[in-house]
Amino acid sequence: MQIKLLPSHANWPLFNTISSRQIESRALAASGSTTQLMEQAGMAAARLALALVPNHDGPIWVACGPGNNGGDGLVAARLLHQHGIAVRVSLLASKNTPPAATAAALAAAQDAGLAICTEMRAPPSTRLGIDALLGLGLSRAPSPEIAAGIKALNSLSAPVLALDLPSGLHPDHGCLTGEAAVHAQHCLALLTLKPGLFTGAGRAHCGELWFDDLGQAPTHAGDALLVGAPCLSAWRAQAAASSNHAKHKGSQGDVLVIGGVAGMRGAARLAARAALAAGAGRVYVCFLGAAPDDIDPQRPELMRFLQPSLEDPSAIASWCHKTLVCGCGGGDAIAAQLAQVLGHGQRLVLDADALNAVALDTGLRTGLKQRRSKGLATLLTPHPLEAARLLGSDAASVQADRIGAAQALVDELGCQVILKGSGSIIAGPHRQTAINSSGSAALATPGSGDVLAGWLGGLWAQQPMADPHDLACLACYWHGAAALSQAGGPLRAADLVEHMHALHTGPDLS
Repeated sequence: MQIKLLPSHANWPLFNTISSRQIESRALAASGSTTQLMEQAGMAAARLALALVPNHDGPIWVACGPGNNGGDGLVAARLLHQHGIAVRVSLLASKNTPPAATAAALAAAQDAGLAICTEMRAPPSTRLGIDALLGLGLSRAPSPEIAAGIKALNSLSAPVLALDLPSGLHPDHGCLTGEAAVHAQHCLALLTLKPGLFTGAGRAHCGELWFDDLGQAPTHAGDALLVGAPCLSAWRAQAAASSNHAKHKGSQGDVLVIGGVAGMRGAARLAARAALAAGAGRVYVCFLGAAPDDIDPQRPELMRFLQPSLEDPSAIASWCHKTLVCGCGGGDAIAAQLAQVLGHGQRLVLDADALNAVALDTGLRTGLKQRRSKGLATLLTPHPLEAARLLGSDAASVQADRIGAAQALVDELGCQVILKGSGSIIAGPHRQTAINSSGSAALATPGSGDVLAGWLGGLWAQQPMADPHDLACLACYWHGAAALSQAGGPLRAADLVEHMHALHTGPDLS
């Protein structure tokens, strides 16, 4: 059965290349032959292609590689042809003996009367292109012949349906394996869902994502988890069940936002507004440097916390039990506050300039690494460049393996990590890596990261004993889900807070 994946109304296991191959082997054993499994995959592709072509009006161009993904395309082409659709098939010649199932699919297509050409060129007035060049089969730069097929598919004015994953996209990392990958408007994942479909360049290259497990439900846990709507539904249900008149602001926890130097007050204000909208009972803001008269004239609920109390060792008890959100708009001034914060804050969200300060100072880095052994919980929220600074790397290397980079931060620093970006990665010590399924380009706007940090603080303040990994998954999904209501253009950060606040009660996402 084919399912449209995004927005995701469920959590889904994700399987890397090795695991997907193992599942494929078990599926082959269950079906009895590669040919039978290829017939199922081709049938799934043909069914979706018919749904995507208006009035079943061709021609459809199927670009096939020499491997099993090409065999899937050949089966789909044969079935579409037998359905009366005009189909052209371009098949790259194999330098080696083709897989037996692919050879059988080619013979069956020819027997059905399909002409097979080797030139990667679409027929005039193509209504749909089908990318069956690579699938799961390649994690290196495509050959010149495959690259030519990718270029031809990307030059189509018609939509493109990629089979399994867009050719040229790394199935595990979501990066490009060469200079280009197919930009598909639709992608039909087959048998398993691969992590690369959901992070890095994956979302941009997949278009609308569909899934058909070919009747082979996995028998073991995935290598990662795609986070969907259930986390938000569970929070709402818990909030409704615990709703009573005994609640008060003191029972909802306190958040202290530390940052907002002159010229960057807005970042701290956004984080504080988000913490308040998330449901924290009391939210304090400690502006670094000379503070303005008002913390936030538009949000008089926010309270001031004086910087001397943060720096005075005798005043640690006044803030160490609060949930701390540190670094939003902190500038260079944040570094001087971090030794105290790292040493004593029980629950700490580190963002923005606080992360940069840790990257530059070995003493602060040591203090961060020691927190876990002290029983102090930490959640880092870097974007790729901040992650690169912490890893002594560069943003391109982080983006080339986002899951690996997030796990490297966990292993090095012992913290819970959210690596932000398209398909944010949530990783933590001894926890299964997760990828957030929600979000859109509407979040590519200044301040959206500050909102996420503050929202995390607000959720954590309400449930101080909760697993930070679970809260990180919830906050990321909530943050991205709010963006889905933006039809076009950026969702400005102050408005994002209000969109997130509206999701406390609806709409229903289950």
